[in-house]
Amino acid sequence: MSATEPGAPARSGTTDDREIVISRVISAPQDLVFEAFTEVRHLSRWWGPEGFSTTTRAFEFRVGGVWDFVMHGPDGTDYQEWISWTEITPSERIALRHGEFRDDPNAFESVLTFAPEGAATAATRIEMRTLFPTRELRDEAVEKYHAVEGGRQTLDNLAAYVTEIAHKGVED
Repeated sequence: MSATEPGAPARSGTTDDREIVISRVISAPQDLVFEAFTEVRHLSRWWGPEGFSTTTRAFEFRVGGVWDFVMHGPDGTDYQEWISWTEITPSERIALRHGEFRDDPNAFESVLTFAPEGAATAATRIEMRTLFPTRELRDEAVEKYHAVEGGRQTLDNLAAYVTEIAHKGVED
């Protein structure tokens, strides 16, 4: 299946020496895919790689708002996470800063874009561009935390979740 077909698996890789780019086409409308990032009731259903779960401590989706959460790994390890939203263009773009805590000097920046794919509006291309402060931090994320594979799995989980909702015709 090519990466331009609805439901195509995520494409991923690295571009410059500090960046990771992951994209995927999802068989669901753009507004629904975007909404899955804006409401904690959705995020808790799909966020993270295979086997992970998420506990949210605080969530406010607005520029300057934060998402304070813990990701629970399948081996029982807890990962403290903190996101601050820096830009929001409804249904099109989300920019954020992501670290382990507020003012984390090793935090990275991500830009997520959402665009209709193909002639039909029932498919969406999502792209995540993540820029790390240094090449070393990017390499550590790739090698130690499997960031590319984890990002791909996260988008696969998103795709499965929103595709199910879109086909049900309901947003629970």
